[in-house]
Amino acid sequence: MFAVNEDFSALQKAQMDTLLKYTDAATQAAEQWLELTMKTAKAGVAEALNQARALASVKDVQELTSLQTGFSQANAEKLTGFARAAYGWASETHGQITKLAEGQMAEANRSLASAIDKAAKAAPNGSEFAFAAVKQAMTTANQALDAVSKASKQVVDMTEATVTATTAGVNSAKKKAA
Repeated sequence: MFAVNEDFSALQKAQMDTLLKYTDAATQAAEQWLELTMKTAKAGVAEALNQARALASVKDVQELTSLQTGFSQANAEKLTGFARAAYGWASETHGQITKLAEGQMAEANRSLASAIDKAAKAAPNGSEFAFAAVKQAMTTANQALDAVSKASKQVVDMTEATVTATTAGVNSAKKKAA
């Protein structure tokens, strides 16, 4: 009975540590997102004011057209930059959460395997089949988790490739326009 209480206490402590790690990661991610959006909003307002001032001083239609074309290209570049920064933030946050989740799953697997081994030693003869089935289920679940993790990584890689291609397309269009 005493060992169970110690095991339960250790499990509670581990769960609290994990919760604190997730909370810290979420807080950092929120701070980064807030900082990114605030900087973007501040720069956007400043740019809008500069563009309004420039438009107010236009003397002819040709100058107006030139300014509007320049503003469009500059705004597209800024939007692409924000998208890249937001993608970087999301990718970093995803990586941190994935790392925490993988660590938690590994620890849970070790704890469960240890508990199964303890229970198997205390179980009556003939129950080996049941414990073998539980271990096989754990193995299957871990394989499924690995498959999901690999699929998730592929989605992230494809998204990154799309962002890179889109950025290259915007840069190519800018060069052609110039």
